Formats: sequence, structure tokens, C-alpha cells
Amino acid sequence: MKKLFTSQDAFEMQAVRSELDALTIPYMVKNEFASGAIGELPWQDSQQEVWLVDESWYGRASQVVEALINNANKAASAREDWLCTQCGEENGSAFELCWQCNEGNRPE
Repeated sequence: MKKLFTSQDAFEMQAVRSELDALTIPYMVKNEFASGAIGELPWQDSQQEVWLVDESWYGRASQVVEALINNANKAASAREDWLCTQCGEENGSAFELCWQCNEGNRPE
């Protein structure tokens, strides 16, 4: 067996598991239910890990993980604060409309 992926982010873990399931890549999850032991055990010992049952899948599985991480990084970089072209107000990345003038002038 070979460790493929670990993360504190439950959404990342589920995304990796879903992709591996879709490609029928055999894996197991270590510490899947150990989060309740945090505090009694160090967090590193209770963090979920995805392990490949068959190491021959490592090349394909690591490409899947790399693609998911790259897509997540692209999405995170796309969420930046912006200036309204109408009134010049700075708006947070979550806003599609300017909170000051209510215009939809978010630059593309």
C-alpha cells in the first residue's frame, strides 16, 4: 500500500475519493472516523489519509489528485477583490454587484 493524499479539508478529501471511485481505482481511507480523538491524539495521527490498495495505480491516481489541486488553486485565484468601474468602490470577491452603488460593473 502507498499513501496518496491527506488533507484537513473534508471537501478536498471527498473530491479525491469521488474521483477515485469514478475511475474505479482501489483505495482505503485511514483514520476516517478518528476526528473524535483529536485532543487525545495529536492531530497528525488522526488526520484522514487516502492510501492506494494497489501501488500500480499510483501514477494515474496522483494525476487525478494533481488535477483536483490545480483546479482548486485556479478557482481560488479567480476570487479576488475588485473595484467598481462606476463608483470606484472596492468590493470583496464574494460580491457580483457593487455594494455601494448596486451596479454590476465587476471587471472580467
